[in-house]
Amino acid sequence: MKTYESLLNDNKSWAAKKLAEEPGFFRKLQHVQSPEFLWIGCSDSRVPPDQITQTQPGEIFIHRNVANLVVNTDVNLMSVLDYAVNHLKVKHVVVCGHYGCGGIKAALSNIDFNQVLNMWLRNIKDIFRFHRKELETIGDEEKKVNRMVELNVKEQVFNLAKTAIIQKCWNSEKRPDLHGWVYDLGDGIIHPVVEMKAGTDIDPLYEYDDL
Repeated sequence: MKTYESLLNDNKSWAAKKLAEEPGFFRKLQHVQSPEFLWIGCSDSRVPPDQITQTQPGEIFIHRNVANLVVNTDVNLMSVLDYAVNHLKVKHVVVCGHYGCGGIKAALSNIDFNQVLNMWLRNIKDIFRFHRKELETIGDEEKKVNRMVELNVKEQVFNLAKTAIIQKCWNSEKRPDLHGWVYDLGDGIIHPVVEMKAGTDIDPLYEYDDL
């Protein structure tokens, strides 16, 4: 396990290597940020977005939280979404979960994780309730968790489409496309599970007028 001193030393080595490869690398990053992607992923340390997608600094805007949720009362997430869509002009928003997610496992249990985490996981429990009939037919616990991971990702993509931020941009600029992916820790492969092109019709209950 790395110590915090080794993190600082490794940072210096990385910076020196980057400068040797491309002398103007950091100077370029100081003045421009134009990513095409917003990544909403899980905070799990085993799922580093830049490494699993081979993206470089400046290419992907990242937000992470427990179980990659899009909660409409989460000011942190909504401010990231607003900035990415309206200021960085991203073309794609990706919600990426991962099989074996600890947050999903926790939500499927009846353990009291205390107030704050209980509040967060309740969002996942609600999704289980929506899909209870399907999920309760799955006897294998690992398969049930992994199916719940997929259903959770689909629901979070739909939650994005419910926001006025996304709907306004769909109406005015025909972007961004929304993507739901699941990363497999077992083989390192990302599996697409849902896609919503800009302008996709959603339940009229969630559509805003006069955007």
